[in-house]
Amino acid sequence: VLRDDFRQNPTDVVVAAGEPAILECQPPRGHPEPTIFWKKDKVRIDDREERISIRGGKLMISNTRKSDAGMYTCVGTNMVGERDSDPAELTVF
Repeated sequence: VLRDDFRQNPTDVVVAAGEPAILECQPPRGHPEPTIFWKKDKVRIDDREERISIRGGKLMISNTRKSDAGMYTCVGTNMVGERDSDPAELTVF
């Protein structure tokens, strides 16, 4: 089972370059409990990069750069399928 509705969609974030950015997401309820990954501009984010960590539903980018700006989508996935959240825009000024 994987419901359609996200418990929390990410919201737009505006930060100054060098500041940390946090996007939050809670996936739809599902069985088994869905896991989360994030996409930036439709490309899956590699959380092995040292500035990026994903814990629970939070995407944390430390020391943001102009290049981090873009549209972020949270994806909840389990064996049944996957669901994309509404996109949120990260603006870095």
